[in-house]
Amino acid sequence: MVVIPEPASLSPTPMPDNPQTSNAPWFSLYDHRLVVLQGRDAVAFAQAQTMNDVAALLDGEWHWNGWLTPKGRVIALFALIRIDTDTLWMVVPDADADVLVERLRRFVFRSKVSLAVRDDLHVAGRLRASDLASGNHWAGDPATAIELDLSGDLDPGHAGRSLRLGPATGAGRDAAGIEAWRRADLEHGWPRLDATQSEQWTPQQLSLDRLRAYSVKKGCYPGQEIVARTHFLGQAKRGLGLVRATELLAPGDGLSVSDTTVGTVVSAAGDVALAVMSLESAVAGPENDESPAGGGASWVRMPMRGGLVR
Repeated sequence: MVVIPEPASLSPTPMPDNPQTSNAPWFSLYDHRLVVLQGRDAVAFAQAQTMNDVAALLDGEWHWNGWLTPKGRVIALFALIRIDTDTLWMVVPDADADVLVERLRRFVFRSKVSLAVRDDLHVAGRLRASDLASGNHWAGDPATAIELDLSGDLDPGHAGRSLRLGPATGAGRDAAGIEAWRRADLEHGWPRLDATQSEQWTPQQLSLDRLRAYSVKKGCYPGQEIVARTHFLGQAKRGLGLVRATELLAPGDGLSVSDTTVGTVVSAAGDVALAVMSLESAVAGPENDESPAGGGASWVRMPMRGGLVR
């Protein structure tokens, strides 16, 4: 069996191309789609349905957010952008945006808000920090394009990440860029949930408090009671761990130590993955030896990167 060195000696896997160049190209994030909420009740509707404090956002700001089942399980995660008083944009990765919109529409009732998937508005990424946006402030003109900065804490030599949204991105497809983007999401602790992982995990199990992606104080929303109870009673027993493996992992794979399952893979990119793991077990994150995962692969737990809080 292959021995993986300790995390401290693991060198970072380089991103494809060279993000240090000033002309780092934009590429299509075709696994992301844009949902627009429009109307005088758009903010109130999102405040009542999503798990973060939308009312606290000012025009020109954005944050991480998600939608939960009544039992507090994450249906979908997204970046939520406040364009103005009556307009919100949701950048939805991986999830079926059409299904998400149809499910949300069931709760509109008499609210003055429309929801639509806007495939005429495209999502593009670039492996370079934004020249315009910073922190949770977006920049640009929604009529042409806006940018968000998603750099976080990257290795020296990496120039960050930018997200661009608008009617025309001028961005082609780049499989290597997509992989690098997904990998950066995972290394910063932002889970990428495919259909098999939807409605499986609570925000605490996905450690979304690291990114301030949910609120326990803003008032009622689907699943809020369970989320708040878990928070205030300290009942969370599992959280998210970043691992590197000798073989490719897939969502749903188990992570084991000495024939004991200690975690379940939530999302993966190349040789790295995010897994929900026991917070109490001393073997939850082996750091000095190899551990069988899935079909006999070995893995070690890695420290997550910071700097992606918005």
